[in-house]
Amino acid sequence: MMPEPGAAGGARAAVRRLSEAVGERRRALGCAMGEARRQRRLLLGVVCVALLLDNMLYMVIVPIIPDYIAAMRGERGAARPAAPAGGNESGGGGNRSVFPARYPPATGGNEDVQIGVLFASKAILQLLVNPLSGTLIDRVGYEAPLLAGLAVMFLCTATFAFAESYATLFAARSLQGLGSAFADTAGIALIADRYAEEPARSRALGIALACISFGSLAAPPFGGVLYEFAGRRVPFLVLACVCLLDGLLLLALAPPWATGARANMPVGTPIHRLMIDPYIAVVAGALATCNIPLAFLEPTIANWMKESMGASEWEVGLTWLPAFFPHVLGVYVTVRLAAAYPHLQWFYGALGMAIIGASSCLVPACRNFGQVIVPLCGICFGIALVDTALLPTLAFLVDVRHVSVYGSVYAIADISYCVAYALGPIVAGQIVHTMGFAQLNLGMGLANVLYAPVLLFLKNVCQMKPSHSERNILLEEGPKGLYDTIKMEERKGVGKSRQPAGEAEVNGTDSYRRDLTGVSEEDSSDYEYS
Repeated sequence: MMPEPGAAGGARAAVRRLSEAVGERRRALGCAMGEARRQRRLLLGVVCVALLLDNMLYMVIVPIIPDYIAAMRGERGAARPAAPAGGNESGGGGNRSVFPARYPPATGGNEDVQIGVLFASKAILQLLVNPLSGTLIDRVGYEAPLLAGLAVMFLCTATFAFAESYATLFAARSLQGLGSAFADTAGIALIADRYAEEPARSRALGIALACISFGSLAAPPFGGVLYEFAGRRVPFLVLACVCLLDGLLLLALAPPWATGARANMPVGTPIHRLMIDPYIAVVAGALATCNIPLAFLEPTIANWMKESMGASEWEVGLTWLPAFFPHVLGVYVTVRLAAAYPHLQWFYGALGMAIIGASSCLVPACRNFGQVIVPLCGICFGIALVDTALLPTLAFLVDVRHVSVYGSVYAIADISYCVAYALGPIVAGQIVHTMGFAQLNLGMGLANVLYAPVLLFLKNVCQMKPSHSERNILLEEGPKGLYDTIKMEERKGVGKSRQPAGEAEVNGTDSYRRDLTGVSEEDSSDYEYS
């Protein structure tokens, strides 16, 4: 029996209306995804500026602090003959190099201790606060702790500008550690969350690492020049203004009171459980070990260069500046290699540690300024390999073995860095005094070379299948907000782009069947090897 023409026309009209509705929904979703991608690029910029500011504030006081302390103790007349014309009485003197040593030697032993304690106080407090900040970030999200960290950094920067006593400097330095524990950890975790797919995640984290390196290496010249010609307050006021603008931009992009993005996010794995994960422990040990040479050389290499090769002030001050370029090169090379051969992330880290070890052993053999730059560039190149390869690995380990919330795991990474930089200013000088500069470098080089084979433990990480974490289950039940809708659509898009052409139909059927049947017992396990 043939259907009536009117009924056929009505069915076609219904199909057409349904098709138009679906098309409109897809266009709206596409616009939302495009907006989300633009927003995450802007958020990446906010995080990079925050990391840049933190490291610039960490190093900008290097050319300033010895004179600061001398002036506070009433020794300014002996330290510097006159203040510059046009500057305040706290400005830099005309006979002082604007590119001083990273940890310049003080005139007295007590001042040397004060400088070491001042530099270590930031890392020590950051080390103590990180376990708490990681847990808080997992519970409240990434934006609010990042904003709180920027607010604290603004406060401590302003305190530095108007400090008039050593106690105030110490309080400001310690306060910076508190702000860094929130800003650094929340920023890196935010990047890992917004860039959930590879190789975009490795590329974004690589950009953040390049900003960290640039901040550390550019801060001493920046602080020295402004201190010389504009006064001691100006470098800190400039950084405070940039910090304020960065916080306002974050408020405009992701206000903390907009909780919709976190509505469906689960509570992350507790930090103590992550710490006992053997894979995460191996990565954390590598991050700490590879940063020890840099943290221990910074406070000791200036005196060694002056004693062993008669280096001038400008040579000592410019020692680390060329290392910025191999660090950026290392980040670029690792990101490109990780995109082409993602299963060799452990090898890039091990290679970096071997380069660090060999370069550390070569430092004592250098006899002039040109020679010493080469192993220092090797150290920074190796650190770039290790950091760029292993920081995305931490996020991947959380994805496949735990819950895809990244605050605590990057708090562990920050703890690894802080261990090295808390010990460096205090312990390195004592080791050089008791054992010698050559023995210090040989020990650090040997530690890196011996640790490199341990990264073989990570060789099979890339073969782990993602587990069905609580967040994945929520997404498979259906998106309950724009954020989850976008994340699910991006996940589907990434899966299709990586899918071989011959398997598209089969995998599509399997995916559909999997969505109907729910989470299987096999996929509910923590992880498994393919």
